[in-house]
Amino acid sequence: MSSDAPLSPLGDGERALWASLPIPAILVGADDTIVDINAAAEGFLNASAKGVFGAPVWDMVAVDAPLEDAFARARSTQTALFVNDVDVGSGQRAPQQSQLQIAPLTGAEGVMILMISPRELAGRMTQNQSVKSAAKSAIGMAEMLAHEIKNPLAGITGAAQLLGMNLPPQDLELTDLIVAESRRIVKLLEQVEQFGNLTVPERGEVNLHDVLDRARRSALLGFGAQMKIVEDYDPSLPLAWGDKDQLLQVVLNLIKNASEAAGDGGGTIRLHSYYEHSFRLRRADGQGIALPLQIEVIDDGPGLPESIAADVFDPFVSGRENGTGLGLALVSKIISEHDGWISVTSVPGHTVFRISLPRADASDRQNKADKPREEES
Repeated sequence: MSSDAPLSPLGDGERALWASLPIPAILVGADDTIVDINAAAEGFLNASAKGVFGAPVWDMVAVDAPLEDAFARARSTQTALFVNDVDVGSGQRAPQQSQLQIAPLTGAEGVMILMISPRELAGRMTQNQSVKSAAKSAIGMAEMLAHEIKNPLAGITGAAQLLGMNLPPQDLELTDLIVAESRRIVKLLEQVEQFGNLTVPERGEVNLHDVLDRARRSALLGFGAQMKIVEDYDPSLPLAWGDKDQLLQVVLNLIKNASEAAGDGGGTIRLHSYYEHSFRLRRADGQGIALPLQIEVIDDGPGLPESIAADVFDPFVSGRENGTGLGLALVSKIISEHDGWISVTSVPGHTVFRISLPRADASDRQNKADKPREEES
């Protein structure tokens, strides 16, 4: 790496736009060294802009494809280059399947801009809106099912129980089956109703470690009794802005999924919290929101089936034989209503669900900034 950091070719007026880009972007000089990176790239590379100035770009960005020659041709011909579905990583993080967009920087001879769109971001930037739309559609279905099915089921269950009172023991198995299956259907309908419930979160200051601890203790007393749950917290984590009960429900659902995936043999779940200053999300209204508070629920189970990994947050997608496919959809909906972000990476033996949330004090500043505009309207 060179001892003197090269100057960025971006002017003062371009710096705000550069910093606001929601995807990792890197400026590469004529000698294939890094000239500048934006805030999203700092998070992706887990390195500061100052720390990577002058470093060979292909030492910092590992691409699972022979890209150097194509990159050089794009520079010499002054044309754009698009590369789809390649694994991109760095020395500090595991590779992610990504799309690359490469183009010459106008007004700076030999300088190229390299943008990295991880598949998760590229494929799910509209997730929040699509989940909300799915929830609205589920409301009508939930109301219809509740009215047309739950009431008759109650009558069927009661009738089966009355019949069972007068049957010999060898025939009770049939009425018990009717009761059990009726209750299972009612439980499914209640999950559908819960998913369709669009109650706005009652947000306030939340200590995320209190939420994690409550979820851990509850799980160990019930569905997670066979699991070892490890706490790995950042003690300096600031307060989050959210609904404590809804966030507890999210963490409980994630721990329950991990426990069920582990089976009777059990396993280990690690609850990890940390602060990532560079993580930002572009909202539907065009404003950026910082999501620095990170929670990870990590398990050593078999991992998600490859066939559903990309759609695991969609309603009615499940990897379990009798799963409803609503648990993770509900989790995603709650995090969406918190203006947050949830993602998952999974390989056999290592599955990570990561939740990103705003700080409480940042939300206060945003509310104050929005208030004058609301009064003017």
